[in-house]
Amino acid sequence: MLPEGKHVKAVYMGTDGICSSDVGQKLLVDCSTIDTASFLEIKDHISKKFPRASFYDAPVSGGVIGAERGMIAFFLGCAEDNTKDIEELRQLFSLMGNKLIPCGGPSLGIAAKLSNNYLSGIIAIACSEAMDMGMKSGLDPRVLAQVYAAGNAQNTICDRFNPVPGVDPDAPSSNGYKKGFKVHLMKKDISLALDMAHRVGSTNVLGSVGLQIYKEASEDERCKDLDSRIVFRYLGGNENWKADHENKD
Repeated sequence: MLPEGKHVKAVYMGTDGICSSDVGQKLLVDCSTIDTASFLEIKDHISKKFPRASFYDAPVSGGVIGAERGMIAFFLGCAEDNTKDIEELRQLFSLMGNKLIPCGGPSLGIAAKLSNNYLSGIIAIACSEAMDMGMKSGLDPRVLAQVYAAGNAQNTICDRFNPVPGVDPDAPSSNGYKKGFKVHLMKKDISLALDMAHRVGSTNVLGSVGLQIYKEASEDERCKDLDSRIVFRYLGGNENWKADHENKD
């Protein structure tokens, strides 16, 4: 599971890479979130050199918390009816996560992950803005979280990864914005998602603004190398709301 396509290509196709040995009978799975073109280039290289080998993309979702709890999801670039490898893959992934979603074919696991992270990143910004406007209007963020959960604004980011410290004690925000999906990785994934959207002709009106927010946050000394929900801090959210409430009382 590596950061970018160039790293994955080096691991597989480099001088001392995986493909420098005989992998003709191997089942190969890459869990990186990279551009689909790099994955397909590696797959083509493996298919030509080792036609009997199997190579799949299977990026994951769930973050550090999901990984620690064995609850990550795998988005597999494979059809549900692939009788050759699907059961072995299910067994392997069950050792690390609790969900496997076959996405249809080569590189479609990556496409699914990029679509997912695009949505997750945009929701985190919207959630941060909504929480901030409610809090500045006088609402307790814990009450706001209950409102969203009960209404049609319900979303996983607010429920399990709330960007406001102290709303969810297990969220990265409540633990110094650590052990999460780092902000520079969200910038990378939204950039890849926008490249994919452009290539397939999809219109994304929020993407460029979202990418700029994550780019700036990833370069801000107050935010860099922290969980991507640090956008709440970057956008001026009040992280010391508990103290403010106590002072009012």
